[in-house]
Amino acid sequence: MLMTKRILRTKMTMLMKTTNRMLDLWAEMEAQNQMGTIKKLYDSSIPYHIFATFTSGDRYYGIAFSYDKSIKVDTTTFDNLKEMNVALYDDPSYVDCKLLVINLLSPSHRDTFSSLCINLINAVKDMTSEKELVKAVVNQLEKWRNLFDKTKAEGMSTDQQQGLYGELQFLQKFLSKKITAPGTALDYWVGADAALRDFQGKEWAVEAKTTCTNNPQKVTINGERQLDETLLSDLFLYHCSVEVSKFNGETLPGKVDRLRTILRDDIPALSMFNEKILQAGYFDEQAELYASRCYKIRDEHYYHIKNDFPRIREEELRDGVSDVKYAIILAMCSDYCIPENKLFNTIKSHE
Repeated sequence: MLMTKRILRTKMTMLMKTTNRMLDLWAEMEAQNQMGTIKKLYDSSIPYHIFATFTSGDRYYGIAFSYDKSIKVDTTTFDNLKEMNVALYDDPSYVDCKLLVINLLSPSHRDTFSSLCINLINAVKDMTSEKELVKAVVNQLEKWRNLFDKTKAEGMSTDQQQGLYGELQFLQKFLSKKITAPGTALDYWVGADAALRDFQGKEWAVEAKTTCTNNPQKVTINGERQLDETLLSDLFLYHCSVEVSKFNGETLPGKVDRLRTILRDDIPALSMFNEKILQAGYFDEQAELYASRCYKIRDEHYYHIKNDFPRIREEELRDGVSDVKYAIILAMCSDYCIPENKLFNTIKSHE
């Protein structure tokens, strides 16, 4: 029995090492106690030279991309990042190459940074050229510019957790309908990008609202355009009413894991999903912070925003009025409630 437990522990340790190679490489380099900056190749099977880097003294954890010197790269827009340093160096390993190095300045964010690095590697490893790869890395840095501001020690607020849970619940339903390829469905999920509405197609949109039992029928609308269907063929409101408790229901990490399982056979879609939840402020390293908050769905309703549905349109505001925030009592909107299938069939008709 003791030997069996040891084998299980060994297998678990091996599994933990392979789930975050970036952390493993940083730990190996840090343990070497070597002065200056050192680098290790992340994965020899990737057709590009991507390295984990570590700088002793400053204790900078980093990632580096080697590319041909002839490719022009401008990193001046990233000179004043709060949590990262972006720099270009000659690559000592390859005479005709330069290194684009991204260093984390605060070791306390190492685990979060490792997730971002791995997600970035997965996104660029299949690029067709170094020029395309470098462009993708620079574009990703733009997205990272404000991301660490969301990474607070206490994690997401309870409202943010609840809102994300509701969006993921709708995304799960969307994927189950198989209206589009998973990657396309994830493209439609724009709530993580702080867009006007949570799901947006070319001619349709869905705004997701999640409420708990304290006030299940009241939803807050952020802005005069959120429920303004003027430029759309169809606009819907998805309302998810949940009970929140410590033990009964599904946690936010549980919902994330469920969607990862659904997407596991579609690597590009899974990578996109991981990037989206990071943009939403969800970091796996903080999952334990959300483990004691469970959601049990009481009701789900779908509303077609049209005709006299109670909402504000942008054109109805007086000159000089903007950034409107208001509440809707859904008990007064039953005439606009539609079956779930009607919503998804309408979306399908626009594909």
